[in-house]
Amino acid sequence: MAFNPILNTDSYKLSHWKQYPPGTDGMYSYVAARGGTASHVLFFGLQALLKQYFSQPLCAADIDEAEALVALHGVPFNRAGFERILSLHGGYWPVRIRAVAEGELVPTGIPMITIESTDPELFWVVSFLETALLRSWYPISVATRSFRAKEIIRRYLAQTADSLEGLPFKLHDFGARGVSSYESAQIGGMAHLVNFMGTDTLAAVAAARRYYHEPCAGYSIPAAEHSTITAWGRPHEGDAFANMLSQFAKPGAILAVVSDSYDVFHAVSELWGERLRQQVIDSGATVVIRPDSGEPVQVVAEVIDRLAASFGTTVNSKGYRVLNHVRVIQGDGVNLASIEAILSRLAKLGYSADNVAFGMGAELLQKLDRDTHKMALKCSAIRIAGEWRDVFKDPVTDPGKRSLGGRVVAARNSRSSWGLNTLERVSDADLQMRVVWENGKLLLDEDFATIRARAAAHLEH
Repeated sequence: MAFNPILNTDSYKLSHWKQYPPGTDGMYSYVAARGGTASHVLFFGLQALLKQYFSQPLCAADIDEAEALVALHGVPFNRAGFERILSLHGGYWPVRIRAVAEGELVPTGIPMITIESTDPELFWVVSFLETALLRSWYPISVATRSFRAKEIIRRYLAQTADSLEGLPFKLHDFGARGVSSYESAQIGGMAHLVNFMGTDTLAAVAAARRYYHEPCAGYSIPAAEHSTITAWGRPHEGDAFANMLSQFAKPGAILAVVSDSYDVFHAVSELWGERLRQQVIDSGATVVIRPDSGEPVQVVAEVIDRLAASFGTTVNSKGYRVLNHVRVIQGDGVNLASIEAILSRLAKLGYSADNVAFGMGAELLQKLDRDTHKMALKCSAIRIAGEWRDVFKDPVTDPGKRSLGGRVVAARNSRSSWGLNTLERVSDADLQMRVVWENGKLLLDEDFATIRARAAAHLEH
């Protein structure tokens, strides 16, 4: 589908160039989380957004197409303005964008992105680009949810496991089919991979390669789905399991087999635990059993109990039991609360968090929106006749929507705590934002490994 940069906005933006005070020649806005479900958000995704949507210049055909559509649509069209962008700026938006480093954990209320105009006659493009730039809420929200899951899992591994070695593969992205588009799978799936390395969202692996120079950001394993088991018929469920072993169970390999097609407890105790037990052991592989229905906390605990009875356990240095030869992955009904509840139950039963991994689908990539963290882009300063003026909103009906005034930036104080400052006052040492984009040029191009390391460092404090 052809992409017209002029149409990547809200309709009412097309009339805003006529609405600002006479003499306006500059505009400055910021993006921040105003609150929501977490005190901090993990910043990610701006680089991909800039490469995909800001790097394509508008052309004469875009102007003609937009003008024809807008004439029918009922709003004004600033042809002279867009022609100036084309003739004077090569079709690129005349803006400067600063941002905190991707992978940073930023408190709510602190700007993560700022955007300001660089052409006095085209100041209005700052507001015009709000629609596109604010879509950064999506990767930020997914990265934050994934990070919070990692915090929970890490805490239980620290309590019940010998090491944190398995942490990167403890939450697997099952969300590709549960999102609205291929693009959402790319963006949201990448955001998850900032924190983990397990995914079945192939689009995300390709996107991290494309936008962040990562050869392969995530990994998967051979795994069964219900159709590959039920196709054998109920009397032959054990044969379907045996086929999985013969096809994929090699020394050192890992494979996952969905086992609730009929009766998960029969499958675990009778098929895996008796009929196929020796074959599993002799294969040298780790077989991951996937229950996919029922109440997650109860089902996972019972499945692990039954596997322990059949395959035995080893007690680790923390005094918790670890299954021999087999593991469990829970991919149904998984959210932050159920992850916590499952791991808490297992710990109380004396099982290590090493025994279980999780798959999260729509809960990870789709069941969130801009209000999850109350993300907003707000104008905070206007320049009129060369003089900057603070602007802000302060609605009496909702103090939580009060916005910041001035050319605000994210900064650190003498105690290295996050805080606010302005461009006029902040020192270079305290400023926590870098110019990443200016007049069509990407000025900072980070790799995925750097962003991952930055995010992981926040778990160590």
